[in-house]
Amino acid sequence: MIHKNNRGRDNSIRVEQREKIREQIDIRPFPWTEKQKKLIDTILDKNTNMVIINCVAGTAKTLCAVYCALELLNKKRTSDIYYVRTIIESASKSIGAIPGEIFDKFKPYAMPLEDKLLELLPKSQVDKLFKDDRLHAMPINYLRGASINASYIIGDELQNYTKTEIVTLITRLGKFSKIVLCGDSGQSDLNGRSGFKEIFTTFNDEESKAHGIYCF
Repeated sequence: MIHKNNRGRDNSIRVEQREKIREQIDIRPFPWTEKQKKLIDTILDKNTNMVIINCVAGTAKTLCAVYCALELLNKKRTSDIYYVRTIIESASKSIGAIPGEIFDKFKPYAMPLEDKLLELLPKSQVDKLFKDDRLHAMPINYLRGASINASYIIGDELQNYTKTEIVTLITRLGKFSKIVLCGDSGQSDLNGRSGFKEIFTTFNDEESKAHGIYCF
């Protein structure tokens, strides 16, 4: 909301934000189900601040989240996309240390983002978004203390976050940003330490909806 004083001066909050993309990106159409359409409409609504999705594998929750991110880029309603995961492996044995700098090490965990982008966009446009630094894939460990304004945040594989990590993530949300959390509470690799189900239950009520927070 824009507030003006008696002289008509704009006193609305000013937030430093990056210039939006100039070119339109070519998002491929998808045969969404009715429930997926409802989810997409909810995420894209300007009054929605946070959406938490708890669904089994194969229900396109991450694909829907990435699709909405690209739509918001096209509509000039966001400037950057953040994709966040925790460093938890789903196999019973670790593959060990990965050589390189931190973002080289995190690259295997960011592959789901790139896969979904390639489903939705031509490769040349995916490459350009990465080159222009519009896409930021990072571990939750690197977000403490940050405040992310005018951006779209995807928290993926939430069943592998502790409660503390989820709180860290959702409190990074700055002015004019939107966050979508995707997980499957039945597939945690944390041996009882996952905070996802508790967080989902906490926000799954009418009071949360009144504050722009929705659970699916």
